[in-house]
Amino acid sequence: MDQTDEKELIMQAKNGEDAAFSKLFQLHYPFLYQYVLKSTLHPDLTEDLVQETMLKAYISLQQFQGSAKFSTWLISIASRLIIDHQRRKKREYRKTQAAREDALRKMKWESSLRGHEWNDYLEMFAALEPEFRMPILLRHYYGFTYPEVAKMLKIKEGTVKSRVHHGLKKIRKEWDR
Repeated sequence: MDQTDEKELIMQAKNGEDAAFSKLFQLHYPFLYQYVLKSTLHPDLTEDLVQETMLKAYISLQQFQGSAKFSTWLISIASRLIIDHQRRKKREYRKTQAAREDALRKMKWESSLRGHEWNDYLEMFAALEPEFRMPILLRHYYGFTYPEVAKMLKIKEGTVKSRVHHGLKKIRKEWDR
């Protein structure tokens, strides 16, 4: 499609013709999808961001002035959405880390108040991600079998064994340091 055809579609879409916007969407979807996928490296997130980009483009179509290509305008919308998503994710991560550190500090304090020792093993165990910590706790502290742990966590038995193995391996590696 050449520039004049695209400009005509844009004018029709600005005049309220949804079929014209649909055609623009179909023309630019593959290019936009590839850009977002390469930026996020996450297919599900890519789908969401591309849909959100096209929705924002549809809502803001009257603001498109045509000084740049339509694809450039879409890329700028998508880029802002990607950056916003990354910032939101970073903020959520910081909040989660802060809450985790507070909970850990509280657990240490309560443990010392009750006369229990908070040793290096517990510190390393607490540093594990929950996906490793939960299977280890259920298997080695509470004594559940691998099939029971798999059923409780709704994951495959092999996954439980793998997470227990890798979690303990991480603890051993830290301990060796």
